[in-house]
Amino acid sequence: MSALLAAAVAGRGLVEPAAPVFYADDEALLRGAAAFETVRIRHGAAVLLAGHVERFEASSRSLHLPPPDGAAELAREAVAAAATDEGVLRLFRTTRTLLATVAGLPPGLAALRARGIALVTLRSASGGAGPGLLAGVKATSYATALAAVAEAEARGADDALFLGEGETLLEATMSNIWWRDGDVLTTPALSTGVLPGVTRAAVARLARDAGYRVREGTFTLPALLSADEAFTSSAVRELMPVIAVDGRELGRGPAAARLQELLEAIAG
Repeated sequence: MSALLAAAVAGRGLVEPAAPVFYADDEALLRGAAAFETVRIRHGAAVLLAGHVERFEASSRSLHLPPPDGAAELAREAVAAAATDEGVLRLFRTTRTLLATVAGLPPGLAALRARGIALVTLRSASGGAGPGLLAGVKATSYATALAAVAEAEARGADDALFLGEGETLLEATMSNIWWRDGDVLTTPALSTGVLPGVTRAAVARLARDAGYRVREGTFTLPALLSADEAFTSSAVRELMPVIAVDGRELGRGPAAARLQELLEAIAG
């Protein structure tokens, strides 16, 4: 992870990025009970911030945390202090602390996009499709995702794609999955329990404006493997072409590149 460029704490304002922030008895540390958001910074502004804050508030409610009042203002304060053209904004709501941090972008994103990513499939820890208790919640309890990434890398891939019962397609560890058949772009519906990605919603809007038909529903792995092209969407990595799943090569196409261009044109 890149070094922090700025940090702001509710009630304290800007603090030194290396200064202590969380309390030792905070439930975030004891049980992983915290909400968070990751937001792309481009041209010195947080992209799609309103959507991220809305989901941040919903996650905080679901986890029975204090409301993250003032999160947008705190985010802008941290972004302004960082004074970086490109970067990553993170928001955290714990039982005792509301925090915004800014760091640089992970290195190599452009090269990774040019190469494309390989996925391996793993059975979802929830055991099947359908929303669970934490459906739609972005919480800091990321042990399962980290373990899945480690397993994917051990198998020579970049990321893992979770499957539900009967090979139902869900999502990658930190991104939503998309695929294209002709002029139709498909992604698993929120009713399957996948995270309601802010970037996912933006891609759906941009795709319709670009002339694609957008389809959501419940689909199985063969639908992805037979597609014309596939890609993932997330706030920081944005759109990443998928070039292989479980060692089976997938074709590349124009949709991922075109939608990435449109995504980059969004100003704040």
